[in-house]
Amino acid sequence: METLNFIVDRVMPALNEGAVISIQLIVPSTVLGLLFGIVLGALRVYGGSVLGALANGYAALFRGTPLVCQLLFLYYGLPNVGIYLEPYGAAVLGFSMCSAAYHSEYIRGGLLATRRGQHLAAQALGFSTLQSMLSIVVPQAVRRALPGCGNEIVYLIKYSSLAYLVTCMELTGHGKELAAQTFRFSEVFLVVGVYYLVIVTVASFLLRKLEDRLRIPGFGHA
Repeated sequence: METLNFIVDRVMPALNEGAVISIQLIVPSTVLGLLFGIVLGALRVYGGSVLGALANGYAALFRGTPLVCQLLFLYYGLPNVGIYLEPYGAAVLGFSMCSAAYHSEYIRGGLLATRRGQHLAAQALGFSTLQSMLSIVVPQAVRRALPGCGNEIVYLIKYSSLAYLVTCMELTGHGKELAAQTFRFSEVFLVVGVYYLVIVTVASFLLRKLEDRLRIPGFGHA
């Protein structure tokens, strides 16, 4: 009973405040990461030798280095060259840039899976290259890539727990602070895990609804 009272009276109010910050990190990072990932994926396929190489280099850099290092560099390293970021801004920027690199891989696969006949049909109808990309090719690629991108969004929700490393006190940060004050690590981080499980479950449900909403009968299914 004492443990339940501790969770209700001390843990949940602190974690509710942290959960709000986590959601404020996750939503813009998801949107920016996905949009930049679409651009990056398109450049990796259709960017030519120069832009394609730069986009591939970006993806290799951010997929090949730990997110922790990227966050610490943005917040603690950039001030050495005169660039200062707020904790929230550094976290959102880091999450978005890293997430975009992974989204670009799924988008690249979706673009490569789009048949060349789609381009030729668009040209026959008078579409320019840009118009065919925006109206025909990219929408198909995004539909194909959506399950993979959804998986990356779920990872991003859990990545957001690293924001406290740059002093952005989100869900994990509040939990760590409370546990250090009370020395009741088991109870605090058990509840923190439940919070993340709930957030991931809700996000997965919404992503499945989005997949169903964008699904075209016969497209991409046997």
